[in-house]
Amino acid sequence: MQIDPFINRCIRETLSGLRDGLTLFSGHSRTALIFSRGPEDKLYICDPQNLMRGYEPILKSIYFSNKSWCTSIDDASKCRPYNHIEDQENLQLDGLISYGGSSSPVYYQMWFTEHHPNMWSVSPTECWLEHAVLRFSHDMANDSNLYTGISGSFLREYAGHAVRDCIVDRAGVKLGIDVQIRIYPVLDAILGISKTNEEGKRPYGTLTFVEPRSLSDLHYLAQFDTSDQPLLTYFKHVRKLLQTVEHSNRTLISDGVSIVGIAKKPIDPFHITADFQGKLGFLSVDNKKVCSFQDGSYSSDTHRAKLFEMEEALLDFPLESATRVDLFKIVAALVHNAEDKMFGCTFVVDLADQPTPIAGQSLTLPIDLRQPNKLDLAGGLSKVDGALHISADLHLHGFACLLDGPQVQNEDRARGARYNSALRFTAQHKDVIVVVVSSDRPVSIFLHGEEIINRYSNASIATCILGATPLDEWIDNSD
Repeated sequence: MQIDPFINRCIRETLSGLRDGLTLFSGHSRTALIFSRGPEDKLYICDPQNLMRGYEPILKSIYFSNKSWCTSIDDASKCRPYNHIEDQENLQLDGLISYGGSSSPVYYQMWFTEHHPNMWSVSPTECWLEHAVLRFSHDMANDSNLYTGISGSFLREYAGHAVRDCIVDRAGVKLGIDVQIRIYPVLDAILGISKTNEEGKRPYGTLTFVEPRSLSDLHYLAQFDTSDQPLLTYFKHVRKLLQTVEHSNRTLISDGVSIVGIAKKPIDPFHITADFQGKLGFLSVDNKKVCSFQDGSYSSDTHRAKLFEMEEALLDFPLESATRVDLFKIVAALVHNAEDKMFGCTFVVDLADQPTPIAGQSLTLPIDLRQPNKLDLAGGLSKVDGALHISADLHLHGFACLLDGPQVQNEDRARGARYNSALRFTAQHKDVIVVVVSSDRPVSIFLHGEEIINRYSNASIATCILGATPLDEWIDNSD
């Protein structure tokens, strides 16, 4: 069966828009689709960026070793409109997020994207894929003359809708269908407040949204008169009030329309919380993080370095397993401390047999970083200009260290002094790993005069150019 050019166009544009939107939300992302138009039709795959390569054996097992891959659609459903979607079982493939469904226009479809390791939650992405199922079903239900091409464009801009859908789903589980808070105005207000400065400073503190019927269950520290409650849409006023809950166990309380008072955390009834932390913030539902927000948009990013490159670099050295684990934990704790407090710093992880001489503030006795109070002290010392010198013995040997060395060819003048100093220093000292944290949170790791690039973040190709291929042929071509 030859795929109609119209179907290929629908798939191509939908995959492209989906990929672009998820890339903005979660970082470089790839997308793929497996589908069948009818119960007697072949299964097809469209995988323009080789997202599914490596999964051929399990796909063969799922789709060709048995016939249970698609839950049968009852006869009544066949006559229902395109937007009646029956969910299909998630394939639960490691490293992937998937969502599938069946409808009258499309017997079976399963959409895939990458499960990034630094995501707060997969729920918004699953909602995104769920909407892709609906859009494709809608496009297939229409004649090509009625095709508007809007599906890809809509999915490209779906971030706010995906977050909203995720919150509505969680609220529905907890409260049923009678949810009074309107989610879109809440999400718009959070972004508006996050961009509002007060005396030149970005907001800190938490704003908690509670269902109106649950407001009486809270333990207030202060309540505002009903006639004098600041409206949520008055971003400047709300921003001023946030100063009352900065760096505390207090939170502003809103019913989704206005600010009703100040209460002590934790909050027991179902709630949505925006935690403002300066340039960025985090959105949670019932204390479970959903996403982050920054620069007027939502993202799945945790904004905490996973340090995969550090793990890989440590494997290149003959260390005992326990030492390698402890070193990684120490560096991770120091990096996350710098990220959370938003300051730049440098860590030299010296794995030479004898500590490398480095100009800086030396210590009479090295500090054992396995002790929590000493590790906390090291976090404070890392604020001082210069690098921390950490040796393979898990001790801090110095701070405010200066990293010098002759010029190297791969210097990047667009980056700061820490970055280029790390390049020079590691080019001269082969048994040293240098970790650089920028004040705006990016983390760079250096070894042998090169920055270790996260292989996971390689950019995807610019366009989806391939059409659908029969799944059995695609699997056979992998050999």
